[in-house]
Amino acid sequence: MPERFLTVLPVFNEVQYVQSVIDEVRRHSEHVLVVDDGSEDGTSRILQDRDDIQLVRHMENRGYGAALRSGFAFGVENGFEIVITIDCDGQHEPQRIPQLVAAARFADIVSGSRYLQAHPGDTVPPPERRRVNQVITAHLNEHLGLKLTDAFCGFKAYRTSALRQLHLTLDGYAMPLELWVQAAHLRLDIKELPVPLVYLDKNRSFGEALDNAATRLAYYRDVIGRSMAGCDNGGVLSAPERVECQ
Repeated sequence: MPERFLTVLPVFNEVQYVQSVIDEVRRHSEHVLVVDDGSEDGTSRILQDRDDIQLVRHMENRGYGAALRSGFAFGVENGFEIVITIDCDGQHEPQRIPQLVAAARFADIVSGSRYLQAHPGDTVPPPERRRVNQVITAHLNEHLGLKLTDAFCGFKAYRTSALRQLHLTLDGYAMPLELWVQAAHLRLDIKELPVPLVYLDKNRSFGEALDNAATRLAYYRDVIGRSMAGCDNGGVLSAPERVECQ
């Protein structure tokens, strides 16, 4: 019997893309949840007019991580076996959702990677964002014994049995780093799946000071360090040894 899966779209001020992205997602996913994270640009009106999605709305903008946590909670509480996450800015191809679902039959987390292999039509990422991704991905691999190629891709599949074991707290864009640390500590089975490299919004704001790449890099390192310090052994982890989170 096929496993039930939910596709979650975290949304904040995506009036330009939200209608077309949801239309395409619905072609490949029967169950769709949109988490509107306090949009103020007309996105909320579009979402309220749709009767083919589930909708959770944050009354004020809480952050990307908070939106994902709301989606995870909905998936767990409503008995889905798998939760797919896909961004609503046109970067991800919804037709690849079935591939993620299939791969999640054999892994706890399946993460899209824009750097695992080249695809025709790949775009060039903004240099600072590519560098931050490279540095943080290498940092995670070194300290957690992972083998990631893309730490920040939002196109993922999670088994809800794995989500139940996580204790995520961060609201912003750094939440996936907290997730990687906990996933490594719990010895979750992590796989990557190649996806195209598409950057449409090259001027994304990460929030005030974090728009500075050096500041963002330092903050991400700090998040990883604090997440590791929340475990029994806050030092460098070496594969295959892991530590249990408190």
